[in-house]
Parts: sequence; structure tokens; C-alpha cells
Amino acid sequence: MSSDMEIHKRTAARQAADMVKSGMVVGLGTGSTATYMIERLGERITEGLHIVGIPTSEDSARKAKKAGIPLTDFAAHRRLDIAIDGADEVQRGPLHLIKGLGGALLREKIVAQAAKKFVVIVDGSKPVDHLGERAPIPVEVISFGWECTAERLSACGAKGVKPRTDRDGNLFVSDNGNMILDCTFGPIEDPEELARQIDAIVGVVEHGMFLNMASEVLVATEQGVERWEP
Repeated sequence: MSSDMEIHKRTAARQAADMVKSGMVVGLGTGSTATYMIERLGERITEGLHIVGIPTSEDSARKAKKAGIPLTDFAAHRRLDIAIDGADEVQRGPLHLIKGLGGALLREKIVAQAAKKFVVIVDGSKPVDHLGERAPIPVEVISFGWECTAERLSACGAKGVKPRTDRDGNLFVSDNGNMILDCTFGPIEDPEELARQIDAIVGVVEHGMFLNMASEVLVATEQGVERWEP
């Protein structure tokens, strides 16, 4: 990615962070773009902003603490005012998303669903006409019987189902203690139907299709930041 694009990503992330107002409960996303947002919120807190955050991963929790963002949880707050996060693909029009290449899809979806407003920040390479054009669908599964779960995902039309591994070649373990299967479907004509099929598979914890969840998307391009609504 060019340094110019990285600058635009940072600009979009900071723009999203500036939507946050004092008194809000904020969902803190995971990933490189979300990191810029967390850093900006930390700056605003030093300027007098009063918020609490619920992070979508242990990594984001560490970054939030470093930035000076007070953290809370769902025991104290069932609803969030806003959640801000990145995405791996954004479908033009309905703004359906694929998320989870960073491994935090389950917590990300819980946070997004609990938020009154879900703002997504992406760079110009992420918009697509159909989900699955470039990114696989991450599916978080329990480790027991994952081979059977993978077989059933293949029966849903996945051209490839691959257990995710870490940098050392070991099976990736999510913050929730589960595995992730990366499922390559190619362009998906009916994401709602595919979501129903995947949800019905025993052993699946959650999938990375975020359908009809984004309130708006900030797209960082070489020309600047575009604001999209469904």
C-alpha cells in the first residue's frame, strides 16, 4: 500500500474518531485502520473528551489502555452509542461487509450489533460489487470436529476451506479460544442465503459476513475520503 493511501486511511480514521462526543460508549475496532482511530480518541481524551470504550479484541484493549481510553464492558452497558471498525470487503450499494481477516470477527460482530451507529473505515481497495470477490469468508468454529464443520462449509459452495495458521505455522486460536476456517466462495450472489446456511451448521460459532449492519462507510481514496450510506 502506498504511503499516500496510508495517509488517507489515517485521515478517514481520525474523521471517524471525531464523530465521537463526550458521554458516549464507544466500540473500538481491530486492525491497522482502527489503530489510527484509537490513537485519535486518545488525543481527544487529553483535550477533554470523556468516553468509555469496549474493545473488539485483546489487541485493541492493549492499544486503548496505552492511549488512555477508559474501558468498560457489556455488564455495565448493554448498548453502545457508536462502534468504529475496519472491513476486508465492502459491497457497493447495501454496504454488506466481510470482516475477520484479523481474527476478531465474533467480538466485532457482537460490538457492531450492540451499537446504535456502526461506522466502517476502509481504503479504496476494499469496495467490491459482490462479497467474496477478493476476500475469503472467515468462519469461527469450535476445534472439536472442525474437520466435519469444514466439510459442511464445502457443501455450502466453498471452493476451498483452509484452517488459519499463525506465523509459526500453528493453528490460529482466536481470543475466544476457537479456530478460524477461511472459506473461499468467489463472488456471492445471495449473501443472505449463504449466511443462513452457514448459521445452520453445528460447530460454527460465527461467520464474517456483516449484512445490513453498517450505518455508514468512510472510504479513503487517493482523492480523499468519501462517505457512503446504505
